[in-house]
Amino acid sequence: MISAEFNNIKISGIAAAVPTKVVNAHEYDELFGEDTVSKNIATTGVKESHHASKEQTSSDLAYVAAKRLMDEMNIDPESIDILIFTAAYLDYQVPPTACVLQKRLGLSTDCIVFDNNLGCSGYIYGLQTMGSILNSSSAKRGLLLTGDITSKVVSPFDKSRMIFGDGGTATLIEKLDSPSGDETNLIRIGMKSDGSRFKSIIVPAGAYRNVDASRERTEWSDGNTRSDYDLYMNGMDVFSFSMTDVPKLAKEFMDKYEYDPNEFDAYIFHQPNLFILKHLIKKIGADKEKMKISLDRYGNTSVCSIPLTLCDAFHDESGEQKLFLYGFGVGLSWACASVTIDTTNIYSVECTDDYYKEGFVEH
Repeated sequence: MISAEFNNIKISGIAAAVPTKVVNAHEYDELFGEDTVSKNIATTGVKESHHASKEQTSSDLAYVAAKRLMDEMNIDPESIDILIFTAAYLDYQVPPTACVLQKRLGLSTDCIVFDNNLGCSGYIYGLQTMGSILNSSSAKRGLLLTGDITSKVVSPFDKSRMIFGDGGTATLIEKLDSPSGDETNLIRIGMKSDGSRFKSIIVPAGAYRNVDASRERTEWSDGNTRSDYDLYMNGMDVFSFSMTDVPKLAKEFMDKYEYDPNEFDAYIFHQPNLFILKHLIKKIGADKEKMKISLDRYGNTSVCSIPLTLCDAFHDESGEQKLFLYGFGVGLSWACASVTIDTTNIYSVECTDDYYKEGFVEH
């Protein structure tokens, strides 16, 4: 485990956005069969999700969340020194999508911006990266944006389509004038990755490794119909990883920092499916009532699932919450964090149809 500790940064606010279009799981009854869909709902807990329109991208959803956050907190765009955009599916091959967001949000040219293409663990990795830059530079304030539109890369004939949803989030992270003397603003992070299992979650074509792949969809060995341009998950690999490696890091992290699982007010996990989450909270030894769930209404929103779940759970509350955050998935990569957040500036999940019309290039 690579660990990190920050005592001079804080999460000051969070906002989230999802597409307006809602897809009920039973809309797949005709395609996959009512029994299959009902069993999927019982196992995964996903009853509905939000899917982006043809025009919407991951940055469109992140932009709406960022604009909401900045407006609600009266943030001057000139005061943002860093923008990190984390998403698996970006707007373009080049330029970085973070540059598009910098332009749309009206940020200064003194602001440093870049993309991070991690998926489900990306929020924690982004928190680590943001904290490191704030600690080692003159920067004082940063936006950690996330966005994913997984519905666009899953074959319409793949049963896993029933679990995925789209979203975007924005998190304001600030450097304190002086280090905190207690645990109020103490952020601790633990991270791991295993590239030997990179094929466990993969879109085989669409970049430069498999350039001659056919777009014709055929039936694969798992019984689902897809092409190499569609997302593939090796179900057994991912399940085994979630059942074994993921709980081990949580224990290693808890042991290192001598945490009692009961001292956390809430557990905010990446939202892959309900069965995995119940297993994880049990292995950690925490009260299952402290585990916040959003996947029933939003599905698996990949890198957005942690901040989106925070918005879903705490938007009507005010006060400090000591939280255990955990993201795990594509890479394979996994990371957890302990953080105390004042929930005053956590805002409700917003629905949007907006997209960036200027993002299309005219010839």
